[in-house]
Amino acid sequence: MGLNQQDLISWYLINKRDLPWRKTKNPYKIWMSEIILQQTRVQQGLPYYQKFISTYPTIQSLALANEDEVLNLWQGLGYYSRARNMLKTANVINEEYKGSFPTSYNDLLKLKGIGEYTAAAIASFSFNEPVAVVDGNVYRVLSRLFDIETPIDSGEGKKAFRFLADEVLDKVNPATFNQAIMEFGALQCTPKKPYCNNCALNGACLSRENGTISQRPVKKKKNAAKERFFVYKIFLDENKTLIQKREEKDIWQGLYEFPLEEFGDAKKQMEYIQSCKGKTLYCSSEITHILSHQRIKTFFIYLKSEKKKDPLKQGVLSVSINELYRYPVSVLTENFLKKTKSLTFFPFDQNVT
Repeated sequence: MGLNQQDLISWYLINKRDLPWRKTKNPYKIWMSEIILQQTRVQQGLPYYQKFISTYPTIQSLALANEDEVLNLWQGLGYYSRARNMLKTANVINEEYKGSFPTSYNDLLKLKGIGEYTAAAIASFSFNEPVAVVDGNVYRVLSRLFDIETPIDSGEGKKAFRFLADEVLDKVNPATFNQAIMEFGALQCTPKKPYCNNCALNGACLSRENGTISQRPVKKKKNAAKERFFVYKIFLDENKTLIQKREEKDIWQGLYEFPLEEFGDAKKQMEYIQSCKGKTLYCSSEITHILSHQRIKTFFIYLKSEKKKDPLKQGVLSVSINELYRYPVSVLTENFLKKTKSLTFFPFDQNVT
């Protein structure tokens, strides 16, 4: 049993999706696609790729962008550190490498935000270097083909799968092979209900033989998500409101939000909302926003604007409501704004606490 390289490549050439980054060897475009597609489905990432390439057609044009512009264009994709690292890397390549990407896997690894997978993708797709890509799709395909019980998110598992991926790699045609095994995992050997009956590799699949398809790949048990409790305060003064930038090394770093109060538990959160009762014009229903390791329970409250001549706190901006769209915000805030349509009109489900 084993992986027949030609069977896999033949399947790919017939079934591959028509994607723009597969029509180029330009390392900038390949890098851009790989950064966008991390933790993101192709269907969701494709329009972002097109927007970024249209706005910043070269590494030099991206390097000249400011962070707010990049984060605004990125808005809705999540994992914003990807965008910040992408901008930093663009500056390094533009300044230290004279606008040209390093051409080897080892040199690509030296760049911020480029890990083993992304370096392997660029090195193989752009420069045909025989180095294997190992993403979630590859983990799944290999774990099922070889019926591997080792957790893919353990240190031992990562080393074992990296070694195995390099062993099965087509060294003569690594670019096509890498694309093929990833596409096979995305379209054929899917996480749930894989298409085993018409699978080009089912004769070599140990998990199919052993009845363990649904148990592969193995992952360690995840820790429970951390709960956080937010209250966003929306102050309205004619056509203006207040926002602030998140500077801390936390979720949504570099994004803007309404003034925030965070609490240690739901009881303190509700006590705070009750304490604002006399000043509250509107209080939203509880909104639960789920991140990979956090569950954020949030209320948005409209408060009467207090006319003060005192200067605003450091980092707080007074902005026109009509200009809010210029500032990058989290998906949580973006979804709230979409639901309310306009800060000047309260939603119909008013429930002042």
